[in-house]
Amino acid sequence: MSSDNHTPTKDPPDHPSSSSNHHKQPLPPQPQQPLSRYESQKRRDWNTFIQYLKSQNPPLMMSQFDYTHVLSFLRYLDQFGKTKVHQQACVFFGQPDPPGPCTCPLKQAWGSLDALIGRLRAAYEEHGGGSPDTNPFANGSIRVHLREVRESQAKARGIPYRKKKRRKIKNDVVAIKKDVANSSVLNQSST
Repeated sequence: MSSDNHTPTKDPPDHPSSSSNHHKQPLPPQPQQPLSRYESQKRRDWNTFIQYLKSQNPPLMMSQFDYTHVLSFLRYLDQFGKTKVHQQACVFFGQPDPPGPCTCPLKQAWGSLDALIGRLRAAYEEHGGGSPDTNPFANGSIRVHLREVRESQAKARGIPYRKKKRRKIKNDVVAIKKDVANSSVLNQSST
C-alpha cells in the first residue's frame, strides 16, 4: 500500500470547481455610472460648504447653520475669485475694458455665485435638510445679496445687466421669409 494520503482540497470560493457549482456566488458589484458634471460639482460644492462650517469657531453642524452662515461663506469665497471688480475710487470704475492694471480686488463673479447657490440649494434638500421653505440657501437675504453683487459688478464694469430674452425661432424664420419675399417683389418691380 502506498503511503500517499490524498486529502481532498477545497477550491477557493472565487474559483468554484464543477463539483461545487450548486452554491451560487454573489455577483460582483456593478460599477456605478460616473456622476454627471453637474452632480460632481454639486457634491464638491456641498463638501466645501460642510468643511467651511466645520472650520468655524465653534464648528457648526448641518442642523445649526442658517442664511447668515451662507452669506459669510459667499464673502469668504471672494478671496478665491478671479473677476476684477473696480471700486468707486478707481480711475477705471465703470470702464468695460480698462487700459491698464489697478489694485482693485478680485472677487467671485456673480454668475458663479448664482450657480453655486443653485447647486447648494439642491444639495441641501438631497441631504435631508428639510422643506424648500426652510432651506437657508433659498432665503430672501441670499437673493438680495446676489442681486447686489450683480448690480455692483455691472456698475464697476460699466455694463448694465440685462436679462437675456429668449427669441422664438419660429418668428425669426417667418420674418426672414417675409424679408426674402419682399426683396424679391422689390427686385421684380424694379425690372
